[in-house]
Amino acid sequence: MEPAQSFYNKSNDYDAIIDSFENVCENAGHVQTQTLGRILELNHGVEYLKKWFGNVGDINIKNMDACALESLFTSSVPLVSHADLEPYIQRIADGDTAPLLTHQPITTLSLSSGTTDGRQKYVPFTTHSAQTTLQIFSLAAAYRSRFYPIREGGRILEFIYSSKQLKTKGGLRVGTATTHYYASEEFKIKQEKTKSFTCSPEEVISSGDYKQSTYCHLLLGLYFSNQVEFITSTFAYSLVQAFITFEDHWKELCNDIREGTLSPIINLPDMRKAVSEIISPNPCLASKIEGCCQELQNLDWYGLIYKLWPNAKYVYSIMTGSMQHYLKKLGHYAGELPLVSADYGSTESWIGVNVDPSLPPEKVTFAVVPTFSYFEFIPMSRQKEDCDSATDDFIEDKPVPLSQVKVGQEYEIVLTTFTGLYRYRLGDVVEVAGFHKGTPKLNFICRRKLILTVNIDKNTEKDLQLVVERGSQLLSQARVELVDFTSHADVGNQPGHYVIYWEIKGEVGEEVLSECCREMDASFVDHGYVVSRRTNSIGPLELCIVERGTFKKILDYFIGNGAAMSQFKTPRCTSNQVILTILNVCTIKRFHSTAYG
Repeated sequence: MEPAQSFYNKSNDYDAIIDSFENVCENAGHVQTQTLGRILELNHGVEYLKKWFGNVGDINIKNMDACALESLFTSSVPLVSHADLEPYIQRIADGDTAPLLTHQPITTLSLSSGTTDGRQKYVPFTTHSAQTTLQIFSLAAAYRSRFYPIREGGRILEFIYSSKQLKTKGGLRVGTATTHYYASEEFKIKQEKTKSFTCSPEEVISSGDYKQSTYCHLLLGLYFSNQVEFITSTFAYSLVQAFITFEDHWKELCNDIREGTLSPIINLPDMRKAVSEIISPNPCLASKIEGCCQELQNLDWYGLIYKLWPNAKYVYSIMTGSMQHYLKKLGHYAGELPLVSADYGSTESWIGVNVDPSLPPEKVTFAVVPTFSYFEFIPMSRQKEDCDSATDDFIEDKPVPLSQVKVGQEYEIVLTTFTGLYRYRLGDVVEVAGFHKGTPKLNFICRRKLILTVNIDKNTEKDLQLVVERGSQLLSQARVELVDFTSHADVGNQPGHYVIYWEIKGEVGEEVLSECCREMDASFVDHGYVVSRRTNSIGPLELCIVERGTFKKILDYFIGNGAAMSQFKTPRCTSNQVILTILNVCTIKRFHSTAYG
């Protein structure tokens, strides 16, 4: 199940990789019809497709006109959500070996993060999944090399984490997509061919204890500090958490480097043995790091990364969507080092590559890779102001293929993949920002399901982000940091109202927090919200200040339920009762808005 076009080559010739991709982009529409044809050629006759194609098994997929096949497929097979495919995936998980979704046996299932709706979902994972991961990493590295060339033979400080792999009733391996990739041959190939090796051995990556893994990532990153070419993790959140850990443990880390020992907080035997075999006493390096840290403490750790890893060229991670909140803190740690946004994908499929890594994360777009999946786009427009739909604030039009998208239009992405997902609604809303050759460049807008709504109001994750930014400006003026936040639409009490939870670092007066609450309430511009607030059919916004460490407890809850640290995203809007219990138990102050009298 290899994709029709590979951008990875054994010599790792970055110019050749980019040339190959850009040739594909020139004819993106044609390549997309070929990609669909290849998916259907590989999987024609599986149970799910038979359900929709009926008795057309005598059609010769290989010889059928590509455009006619595309038309037949989109007119016969319906748009679906995960819930529609779940019965088939569950049968696979339970051991049914019949060709349900693909002809290639599915032996591995990925777990989605579960941070959108609080429930992890099974998604098929095949060799194609690992191969496209290797391809997009090679392609992204090629574009980054044009702006930030790195030394061959250098190291990468990667804060990467595997979760435990479980087995289903039918004996299939289950874990996060990142867990499967880090255990794959493709991960080893990536390191060998790029001549850039992660600082940490497999025992650190796969320990299953993210706190101990983070400590060892930091220790080995410091031990090899002069060799590190860049610092990375899947999400910006993980990087911020790692350097918060560094602030707390730098003295212990320096002692381990000086003595060539390992802190007793590392109690997993395999990890302890693997790390102990790498490090040896280095008093000179320990003293140098100590001196840097004493200076950095006086600067509130500004430029920590730049100072401790002097040969690093950039910091690399997913920094869009819900990760935007962490950019300020990550930029503080990075100092003069550029922040480079990683590529756009999901558990279901990789989607786009960052072809202009010199752009700041706030302006990044992603060029769709037309060979990875067959992409459709559902045009979305905002609801009229008097609409009382209770689902979300979008009106849908008929899906269009990649070749028909328009600049400035918002769309929901629909995937048909080599791994057995057919016309699958991803739930991501994107805007077409332009084109790279002939393939669209996408700007991530929001997740459709992450909606704050009480009445006729509809506010997305992006709306919430903007409101929180406005409110937290008052904190910045008081030299107080907003560590993290989430929200909830409380409809259990009448009138219903929004509750926003903040964890802050530093001391600030109650009058400032009260003004932050009022400012956020007044900053929602959705017409339904404004009208409802004026008529008191939505009550005053409530700001809850939670104690320090509350969002770490939420992280621990997700990790304890099978999520990996490298996959975790703080849910920006939640109705999960366990999370709400944690938040409410940890609330130390409450404020109600006076914005509407």
